Amino acid sequence: RIMRPDDANIAGNVHGGTILKMIEEAGAIISTRHCNSQAEEPCVAALARVERTDFLSPMCIGEVANVSAEITYTSRHSVEVQVNVMSENILTGAKKLTNKATLWYVPLSLKNVNKVLEVPPIQYTRKEQEDEGKKRYEEQKLDRLETKQRNGDVIFPIINPEPHTVGYSQSSLIHLVGPSDCTLLGFVHGGVTMKLMDEVAGIVAARHCKTNIVTASVDAINFHEKIKKGCVITISGRMTFTSNKSMEIEVFVDADPFVDEPRERYRAVSAFFTYVSLSKEGKPLPVPQLLTETEDEKRRFEEGKGRYLQTKAKRQAQMQQAAQQ
Repeated sequence: RIMRPDDANIAGNVHGGTILKMIEEAGAIISTRHCNSQAEEPCVAALARVERTDFLSPMCIGEVANVSAEITYTSRHSVEVQVNVMSENILTGAKKLTNKATLWYVPLSLKNVNKVLEVPPIQYTRKEQEDEGKKRYEEQKLDRLETKQRNGDVIFPIINPEPHTVGYSQSSLIHLVGPSDCTLLGFVHGGVTMKLMDEVAGIVAARHCKTNIVTASVDAINFHEKIKKGCVITISGRMTFTSNKSMEIEVFVDADPFVDEPRERYRAVSAFFTYVSLSKEGKPLPVPQLLTETEDEKRRFEEGKGRYLQTKAKRQAQMQQAAQQ
């Protein structure tokens, strides 16, 4: 579909959350189709996880987004979907790859939302494809478990914070989940949640550097628990790390059951977003150094630095490998 002004920021760059929402919609369509192709009872595919995705090139107002999805692996109860996003300038015909993403879905019965159904297997063109997919499945399963175990943090407001501190830019958004946010099962679409998360992360980044910002990448997004219609969700974001030209922002979503539900607040989703600061000409700008004050902030900064260096080393290795081929 064509990108409109309400899809973009004031500089004309399409919000990362808008693209993530389109990616999730494509993944939900193809995985739900597949899971119902041989199902004994109807089901809807629910998003469980999005692997790290890089925003390879910015998309602008007036360009056409073309989103394509392919199922690349199935386990007994989950589906791996790989999605590519191309942008097309319809005036010149020029096309470019803007995003590649990997998502995991589980099929939930329409009769019983707590029942996970079995997934029909796919046919692989070669045995290595299945082995590689199984390895990815085991890795994401382990990472989801580790992420859930460290999900106890809460963001508290800071009185009169100093500029460039964590407290100065941290932000929260409160949203009442309505019918338009939900699937047929009455749970929030993963794409809706990701769009809100990107919105909060963008506010944190803009507050920190006071410039135009764009989403550069999103670390793995883990959907720990479903969010029902009628819940009040709080999306919270805080700066964890800055390099010379990028900012890492931790975002998590807490859900408060609101209607006829005795359950207490719970952590539903968590992820790390990376943003870059751009000039009016679209050139990268230096990012103000994050000032850490508490021991927890210093610890999170070092953890973020480790993720940054790991990603940088991986990217350099991929570039060297590509140059040798």
